[in-house]
Amino acid sequence: MTTVRPLRIGVLVAQKEGFENWELMIFDRIMADPRFSLITFIVHPNPFGDLKASRLFELESHLERRLLARQRRYTPQTFDANRQRFDDLRVLGTYVAADIDVPRQLVNERELDLVIRLTPASLPSDAIRDLPFGEWAFNFCDQRSRKADWFSYRDVISKSAATELLLYAKQDDARVTSIASPSFNIKFSAARNAAFLKERAVTLLMRELGRLADSRELKAEPSRRNDVVKPPSSVDMVRYAGGLSSHFLARAIKALRARMHSGSAIWTLYTGRGRIDDFDPRESVEIPPTKSDIKADPFLFQYGNECYLFYEAYADGDRKAHIAVGRFRGDKIEPVGIALSCDHHLSYPFVFRDGKSIFMMPETHQSRRIEIWRCVEFPLKWELYSTAFEGRSAADSVLTRHKGKWWLFTNLSDFHAYEDHCSELYLFEVDGPELKRIISHKHNPVVIGSTVARNGGRILERNGQLYRPSQCNAHGIYGYGLNIMEIEELSLTAYRERCIRTITPDFKKGLRGCHHFDAAGERYVVDARLSL
Repeated sequence: MTTVRPLRIGVLVAQKEGFENWELMIFDRIMADPRFSLITFIVHPNPFGDLKASRLFELESHLERRLLARQRRYTPQTFDANRQRFDDLRVLGTYVAADIDVPRQLVNERELDLVIRLTPASLPSDAIRDLPFGEWAFNFCDQRSRKADWFSYRDVISKSAATELLLYAKQDDARVTSIASPSFNIKFSAARNAAFLKERAVTLLMRELGRLADSRELKAEPSRRNDVVKPPSSVDMVRYAGGLSSHFLARAIKALRARMHSGSAIWTLYTGRGRIDDFDPRESVEIPPTKSDIKADPFLFQYGNECYLFYEAYADGDRKAHIAVGRFRGDKIEPVGIALSCDHHLSYPFVFRDGKSIFMMPETHQSRRIEIWRCVEFPLKWELYSTAFEGRSAADSVLTRHKGKWWLFTNLSDFHAYEDHCSELYLFEVDGPELKRIISHKHNPVVIGSTVARNGGRILERNGQLYRPSQCNAHGIYGYGLNIMEIEELSLTAYRERCIRTITPDFKKGLRGCHHFDAAGERYVVDARLSL
């Protein structure tokens, strides 16, 4: 058996200490993975080049990071800076003849396969040319000076739909290629948005390094990089301050309404006739909420000759929801009762059959595990059947059986400071509802980015083709839109899907979002958001 040499990785840094949490997380994970070898840290002699920001913005950036993006310090498990090799170009340059390219010499002496750049300034092109897989960097690394970081300010100020996180590579002949470019919903604060994306960048980088280690082939496309992003101007900062003020005022009003046991997000349902690949929500009929029965995350279930609706149910002002069930009478719902209620929040009641048994896998992320319940007496009596992922934070999980195999799609949150279920989709082959045998996909998470990753309903098959409804979280709104993803490849070593349509909240008047789809027979149901 041939032993594959670990990828030999160098990291281009600005200093020997004072690393940010996301940087420490990267170092820690690289060192813990036998596919990689962290060879050296290269200290750049002029890491920020000529990049500067105004003193006013430097002060604002510092205060915003302290107030709105503060997080507890990450403690590495395997990385210790005192035990690492640091090649300081500022020192080496004084001992080497002027006609010798020090960075290029380092790259070759250390036999590096690639360098991860954490500074705005790059290695010289001659040194990059000698790296088999080039110099890797994120777009946010290019938008900072020694005292300020302006990544995502432009997006927040201009109210962009989403922020792109670009991982790209510089290679020979100054060629720049895009390795991955997921997009994420924008938060109210640019500093908080940047901190959140940097944590997501850790997972993205490790996935792409893993793919490279397995294939030894850099799969990248011509880069779509934008022009150089400059720090915000004084006019920009006035607009930005106005946006922050409006946000905090809205939060204060919402908090006041919560104290008055009101102000919950209001969702409604729409039902109609159609299939996942051809339904028209404009022709749907509303199943309106009441103040004591707000409905979201609907799942249909055919039982005998009747169609039942399971859904997340709560009253305006409630802090947690339960699972309720009703049955259709025409296009209206006749309440049946509470199917499941726990001490913690419940939602997303994915109901399915396996043989003669009926199961439900609701979202139970507050219990820090996935739970599957078996129906004892349909539709109101259920017993806990199996659990998995103890201690993990999972949301909106679904099982599907395809070509004789069971697959689990779930939105796990792998986080240090920012728990989030909208950004990463994980795939596992399992043994069915028992969840005793769980095999991870080789390149988990298989989908990254809040505009496509989070599940928005059960996996449906139509004419032999699998479709995955997914949420489009954008415009600063959770559940802004609904994607229909066509699954093109599904195995333990490959996963590929493409978006065939996106439903936005304009199919009826007064909508703010829509994020869930399910179908049974000729009937479908979607939910839509009426308030933020």
